[in-house]
Amino acid sequence: MKKKNIQLIILFASLSLAGIILTQLFWMKNVYRLKEDQMDGRVDVALRRIVTELMVTRNDTMMARMMQYGTVCYNEPVSLMEMLDISLLDSLVRSEMSWMDFPDDYAYGIFHRKDGRLMYSSGNHSGEELIQSRNAVSLECLCKSDPCMLGVYIPGKQGMIIHQILIWLVLSVVFLLVLAGAIFFSILSVYQQKRLSQMKTDFVNNMTHEFKTPIATISLASEMLLKPQIHESPDKTKRYASIIFDENLRLKHQVEQVLKVAILDRGEFELKFRELNVHEVLEEVIRNYSLIMKERNGKFRTCMHARQYNLLADRVHLVNVIDNLIDNAIKYSPGPPEVTLSTANKNSGILISVADKGSGISVENQRNIFRRFYRVHTGNIHDIKGFGLGLFYVKTMVEAHGGSVSVTSELNRGSRFDLYFPFDHVKVNPAENEEQKANDQVITGGG
Repeated sequence: MKKKNIQLIILFASLSLAGIILTQLFWMKNVYRLKEDQMDGRVDVALRRIVTELMVTRNDTMMARMMQYGTVCYNEPVSLMEMLDISLLDSLVRSEMSWMDFPDDYAYGIFHRKDGRLMYSSGNHSGEELIQSRNAVSLECLCKSDPCMLGVYIPGKQGMIIHQILIWLVLSVVFLLVLAGAIFFSILSVYQQKRLSQMKTDFVNNMTHEFKTPIATISLASEMLLKPQIHESPDKTKRYASIIFDENLRLKHQVEQVLKVAILDRGEFELKFRELNVHEVLEEVIRNYSLIMKERNGKFRTCMHARQYNLLADRVHLVNVIDNLIDNAIKYSPGPPEVTLSTANKNSGILISVADKGSGISVENQRNIFRRFYRVHTGNIHDIKGFGLGLFYVKTMVEAHGGSVSVTSELNRGSRFDLYFPFDHVKVNPAENEEQKANDQVITGGG
């Protein structure tokens, strides 16, 4: 997939997600307002019932006052507070509020409609809160000459509304997070697939180049062997046949490297654990590379500090792991390679370190070097061959031994790979161990 198409997908996905979030916020805001209107409507209905109850259930004292001052509902010069029974009002308000399951920290009061003057308050709340409350009804029907309002202030009203819609709010947030996470991981997967596709493309191109050279060499050597005059010179015939043999082995090795990936992925490899002397293994690998180091004027350094150096491991794979790291250290050293091998005991195990003073690895590449097919870009160095499988193999084998691998590197300063192997990862039967040693001796003696 092209980079432009991926960017368009990210853009449309982001816009869609933003649109869903805005739409959800809009609906949640409308739900909040609807719940608030419903609650205000219930309170207003309760207040109107209280006013109706005050009109219907006038006691004898109220009737007497009304007879004394005349018909008070017709512009009579009497104040509402002089004729209102506060205890009755308080009883009616408490009854209505308890029926609606409102908290007890509400307050109600009576204030003048024209000038907002507070005439009575049941709680410690300020008059401004009562006057500005949305829940208020007129008491003018009780006394037109003294137009007043009966208001109720509920401090926890917003919390009550949020509590009512909390489950929907939580579900909306959860679904939005799931959707955002799905989009994020989908985009991340696209990038990973694109990177993997590019790595595989580079691998195929590199493999084609690696195969092309030995095939061309074999073709040329075979063509030379077909010439009649070559048979007159046994030395030339032997040399061209040797070239074909060597290049065929090279092709075989490259094919095995490619097939190794599938084996590692499926976990079909079998480890044969037996007790090994790690220091002897390292010295063996050093000897194998002595000729190459001599040709490049390089040198090995050893710091064998581990006091406990016997490890249960698969000899073949352990040698291959160290071999891969030393091979990389030599290949990625522009000048004469300097490779340091060291051991130390750590956390009931042994730590094997392979350090060099080569070109180093950037921080960005350090996160990817253990991926299959991944190869570090080497700038102007074009003669470094490989399929990007070495470090993938190292990580897989070390982890199969119950260990771990880490890298510390700095550009143009070199790299250090630390391999940790625990001592107690596996238990090997002594009889099996002796049998394995005997088999190794037979194989070694046979050639």
